[in-house]
Amino acid sequence: MSDAPTRKISYRDACREGLRDALLRDERVFLMGEDVGRYGGTYAVSRGLLDEFGPERIRDTPLSESAFVGAGIGAALGGMRPIVEIMTVNFSLLALDQIVNSAATLSHMSGGQFSVPLVIRMATGAGKQLAAQHSHSLEGWYAHIPGIKVLAPGTLEDARGMLWSALEDPNPVLIFEHARLYPTEGELAADAGPVDIERARLRRRGGDVSLVCYGGTLDKTLSAAETLASQGIEADVLDLRVLRPLDEAAILETVKRTHRLVIVDEGWRSGSLSAEIAARVAERAFFELDAPIRRVCSSEVPIPYPKHLEDAALPQSEAIVATVRELLSAHA
Repeated sequence: MSDAPTRKISYRDACREGLRDALLRDERVFLMGEDVGRYGGTYAVSRGLLDEFGPERIRDTPLSESAFVGAGIGAALGGMRPIVEIMTVNFSLLALDQIVNSAATLSHMSGGQFSVPLVIRMATGAGKQLAAQHSHSLEGWYAHIPGIKVLAPGTLEDARGMLWSALEDPNPVLIFEHARLYPTEGELAADAGPVDIERARLRRRGGDVSLVCYGGTLDKTLSAAETLASQGIEADVLDLRVLRPLDEAAILETVKRTHRLVIVDEGWRSGSLSAEIAARVAERAFFELDAPIRRVCSSEVPIPYPKHLEDAALPQSEAIVATVRELLSAHA
């Protein structure tokens, strides 16, 4: 932990600081996407950057994800360091061919002659009453694809610091910023800067159960851990942070310490990232487990619009607590 003074800041402003820092560090860096310039970004992350850096480096694009993601790939191949913002993860489906068939494969298909140092940022997740078409959590889809790195910042430090580290990576990096987190506030070190984008982080240590989560489920999981602690149950909370490549060693380490695992994932259960984690633990640490692996995922329905139904469909702290208590009571 840094001993530097801290300041109160929102997740949104931490993301903006990361953008501004990258633009100041390297003149090859530029931001492009829908409404990132004059409008200041759909979630206000890029507000003020057009005035500071001008239209050559803060570029509003047409409403064509395939076109501007393709332009970002071309710019990266040409030596620039583009940051492409896709408004929400569901719109990234319109650029799936560019991301999966081009950005992720060009280094491999060229025998390493070309690299694509492209960063794609997008808002993900539910909880803002944006209805079924704008509430997807598809990070697990992208974590399936070799050739890209997938990040999910769940803290202010990571929201501020992951971007520059991603720009230094020679391969494409996708950063999933949870839409529900943008207005949330907390304390961030005054000297906060680039962070590691290789390993998971243990956010809380306990010996009774391992809670593995990422992104928009981290704060809910930490809240659940506090509730469990008040009931005499101490939980490890492992923030994956990096969804591809997974920090398998960190996952196995926490399981070997607590011998019980609950995975919290806002994706749907079927074919989810939680299923991949469960499979790896079953393959590598089955005999370390004192109880079956449990998962807390979104209900297998399109995310509802009404607030009470949306809340019911998503992983919540109460469901995490109930799952842990059930696990411990059934396998004491």
